[in-house]
Amino acid sequence: MDYKELADLIFPEAKEISYYEEKYKKRDLSEGAIVTRFAPSPTGFVHLGSLYQVVIAKKMANQTDGVFFLRVEDTDQKREVENGVTGIIESLKDFGLTPDEGMINETEEIGEYGPYKQSLRKEIYQAYAKYLLEQGKAYPCFATPEELEEMRAKQEAAKIRPGYYGVWAKYRNLSNEEAGERIKKGEHYIIRLKSEGREDRKIKHHDVIKGNVDFPENDQDIVIIKADGLPTYHFAHAVDDHLMGTTHVIRGDEWLSSVPLHLQLFQTLGFKAPKYAHIAPIMKEDNGGKRKLSKRKDPEAAVSYYTEIGVPKEAVIEYLLNIANSNFETWRKQNKDASMEEFKLELNKMSVSGALFDMVKILDIAKTVISKYTAEQVYEEAKKWAETYDKELVTLLENKEYALQVLGIERGNVKPRKDIAKWEDVKENIEYMYDEKFFGKERDYEYQKVTDKEWIKKIVTLYVEKYYDEKDDKQTWFNKIKDLSEEIGFAREVKEWKADPEKWPGHVGDISTVLRVGLTSKSNTPDLYEIMQVLGKESILKRFEKVMKS
Repeated sequence: MDYKELADLIFPEAKEISYYEEKYKKRDLSEGAIVTRFAPSPTGFVHLGSLYQVVIAKKMANQTDGVFFLRVEDTDQKREVENGVTGIIESLKDFGLTPDEGMINETEEIGEYGPYKQSLRKEIYQAYAKYLLEQGKAYPCFATPEELEEMRAKQEAAKIRPGYYGVWAKYRNLSNEEAGERIKKGEHYIIRLKSEGREDRKIKHHDVIKGNVDFPENDQDIVIIKADGLPTYHFAHAVDDHLMGTTHVIRGDEWLSSVPLHLQLFQTLGFKAPKYAHIAPIMKEDNGGKRKLSKRKDPEAAVSYYTEIGVPKEAVIEYLLNIANSNFETWRKQNKDASMEEFKLELNKMSVSGALFDMVKILDIAKTVISKYTAEQVYEEAKKWAETYDKELVTLLENKEYALQVLGIERGNVKPRKDIAKWEDVKENIEYMYDEKFFGKERDYEYQKVTDKEWIKKIVTLYVEKYYDEKDDKQTWFNKIKDLSEEIGFAREVKEWKADPEKWPGHVGDISTVLRVGLTSKSNTPDLYEIMQVLGKESILKRFEKVMKS
């Protein structure tokens, strides 16, 4: 029995590979266009590190007029979770990272290089496995679990490298006749690659991010087709990346050690290998050391966490671009209102060591992002988030006209308000503007310098009786607060007080703080004049009356 007869026995229905080479034609793209992919397994939530890879992959494809596609690697079906594909797709959609091709839900896809779900490409992998069998570059292996366990035990006892290679590859040199007889008898088997690599030889590889790296050749006879007829990840990814025209594989650096095997697979199959770019992981400080951001330990590792607390997608993506290329932060300072699409990402400028995760930085970026929104945008985004996560906020936002006035305070200015970092913050930052909320619970008034109750009552009473006029413009209003300050013996100007702080008990800022806290219960709010314009006379007098009676 020759190799072809053995291959026909194993895969009698498999097509010639020429069929697939013709079906999946070379992509017609401009020179330099990058074709890359996100290829997750549907086994759980999308990790922030995976989103990081997607941001980089999609950006590189977009800026070179290339293609970014989603391929679902579901050949390990024991680990698959229900609606896993939908979860992946929805997570990408939440962040505006919809692929150009690939799966669009559990069963549908777009693009001409599918199926984009590996479990539906079984016949393709078997065709290429048959091609390797025909050339004697792969073979059926009949090793039982017991035999493999015995082999491992002997290797451990002898303190030698574990694996199925060299003299340990028991079924590598089985004759075609004997292999054929075993198959005909119904024995279980898998298909292994017949590696021609040697561990004592090195390969030189240039990683787009890591630079030049040396590895020992792969000498392991890895499994390429499992007992269920489905491929292993390693074999499937080589076949798929070839047929789908992938030019760059952008992935986490935990895969770096697989490069010798993957390059060997491309070479053995007669394919041109893509370029590899291995991204350093996002790290977290832990007890004085560093570790990878963990799915098990860190809630912020799941991209759904940012959706749940309401961090705008742009903020998360800006943060990831910031750690991808250190010059992004400078670019953003110089191009405050430019779209992120205008920034040119460069893979070779990415750090080879992992960036430390920084939630404070994400929220700072988010504050800046939201500060540029119009009141209408803030309203729509906050309401959309609240409909899922905060019914109480939905109620507050029911009166859209009033809500827009509240959210419009100090917005659109040269220095807009930056008190909202996530939609979860909105309720706390606006509820004092609603009388039913303001009077609905006992409040701790955050008075600062002036804390004496009699002084507070005196300031508020004098302001209401002598200085308050709802028709005042902003300058007139502020001048009246200065007049009030002077009347009760406080410095009219802050700079006067600073020049001689012993001369006065306080300054105009302390007076306005008393009024601010009396109206809002907070010492830190957006512009007080704008707040008063939105609250209106009735609410203002009612709130000051409460202060005067307390």
